[in-house]
Amino acid sequence: MAKSPDSAGRAADVDLSTRDLPVDLARVFAVLVVVIVHMLMIGVGVQHGELVVTQPLQRQSWYVPATVFGQVMPLFFALGGFATLTSFRRRDPTAAEYIRTRTLRLARPSLPVFVVFALAGWIAYLAGVDPELVNVILQGIGTPLWFFAAYLLCQACAPLMIRLHRRHPIVTFVVLAAAAVAVDTARRQSGHVSIGWLNFFFVWLFVQQIGFLYAERLFHRRRLLTLGIFLAASALLAVLVLNRIYNTDMLYNLNPPSVPLILLGIAQLALLVLLHPLLERLMRLRAAQVAVFAIGTRLMTVYGWHMICLLLVTGVGLLIPHGLPYPASAAWWASRPLVLLATFALIFLTSLWAMRFERVPPLASGFRAPGLPWVLAAVAVAFIPMFAITDWGMDRWLTVAGLVGLALTLVLLRPRRLSRTRS
Repeated sequence: MAKSPDSAGRAADVDLSTRDLPVDLARVFAVLVVVIVHMLMIGVGVQHGELVVTQPLQRQSWYVPATVFGQVMPLFFALGGFATLTSFRRRDPTAAEYIRTRTLRLARPSLPVFVVFALAGWIAYLAGVDPELVNVILQGIGTPLWFFAAYLLCQACAPLMIRLHRRHPIVTFVVLAAAAVAVDTARRQSGHVSIGWLNFFFVWLFVQQIGFLYAERLFHRRRLLTLGIFLAASALLAVLVLNRIYNTDMLYNLNPPSVPLILLGIAQLALLVLLHPLLERLMRLRAAQVAVFAIGTRLMTVYGWHMICLLLVTGVGLLIPHGLPYPASAAWWASRPLVLLATFALIFLTSLWAMRFERVPPLASGFRAPGLPWVLAAVAVAFIPMFAITDWGMDRWLTVAGLVGLALTLVLLRPRRLSRTRS
C-alpha cells in the first residue's frame, strides 16, 4: 500500500523500543487480509446489458478450506486484548476514561462513513434506482460493520474483564468458554439462530481475554508448551468441523460467532508466539517499520472506507466498455489485481483526509470528560444501530439510524466545562 511522504519521518519519531513490533505487523496483516477478502466476496458485473451482483468466492472449490486461513478476525480481537492490557499498565486510566477514548476512536472515523452511506443510499433511491438494488448494494458494502459493534462491545467491557482477569483468570476463561458452548448448543437444539447472538458477548470476550495472556508474555519462553496449545486447538477445531458439529466455513461461523472462532483465536495467537522471533527480525528492517507504521496509523480508515472505495472503482468500471466482466469469469479474475490496486490507491488518497478522525483530541484546560453513566449511554446509542446492521443487513433506514446514533454518541462524549469554583 502506498505511503504518505512524511511516513518515514513520523515513524522515526515513534519510540519503537516500547512496542511489540510483531503485534503491529500482525494487526496490519489481519486488516489487509479482511479487506482483500471483502473485495473478492462481492462481484459486480454486466450480463446482457443488466447489472449482476453475485458472491464469486463462494463458487470456488477451494473457498471453504481457505476460510480457515482467511478468517483472521479472532487474531485481531486477541491483539486488541493485548493492546488493552498494555494500555492499562502504562496509563492506568479510569473505566470512564478508557471506554470514552476507545469509543471515540471507533465513532469518530465511523461517522463520515455513515454520512456517505446515507447520502448514497437515499440519493440513489430518490433518483429512481430500484429500491431492492439499492438495499442489496448497501447490504454488501455494510457487511464489514459488524466489526465495529463487536469491538465496541469488547472495549466497553475491557475494564471489567481486566479486573476479572487479575482476580480470577482461570474462572473467567472457564465461564466464558462454557457460556459460549451452552449458547451454541441451545442454538442447535432450538433451531433459532437469534440465540447465537448471545455469543457476540461470550466468544469475542474470550478471544479478547487470551490477548491478556499474550500481554503478560506467559508463553513466549515456553515454546514447546505453545506448540502443544497450537496443535491441540487446531486438532479440536478439525474434529468439530469434520464431524459436522460446526460448519466447515469459518465465515459462516462468524455471524453469529461460535466456538470455532475461540479455537481459531487460540491457534492464531499461539502461532504468533511461535513466529515472534522471526517476525522480530523482519521488523528490524527500516522498510518494514515504515510500511507497518504507515498502514497501522490509519487502520480504522482503511477498514471503514474500503468498501466505499471499491464501490467507486466499480462505478468507474461501468463507464468503461467491458469494464465489468461477469463475476467469477476468467476475465473477472484477471481484472482483480488492477481493481485491488486501484482500490488501495483510492483508500490511500481518502486516508489523507479521513485519518484525522482516528485521532482523539486531548481534553483542553478547563474541561473534563463525562462520567461513566454518560459514557455507557454513548456506547449504547452507538452499539444498537451497528448491531442491527449486523443482524438484519444495512438498508436505507439503518444508514440513517447509524448516522444519528454516532452523532449522538459524539455529543454524549463531548468534554464538559469545569465550573469556576472547581477550576
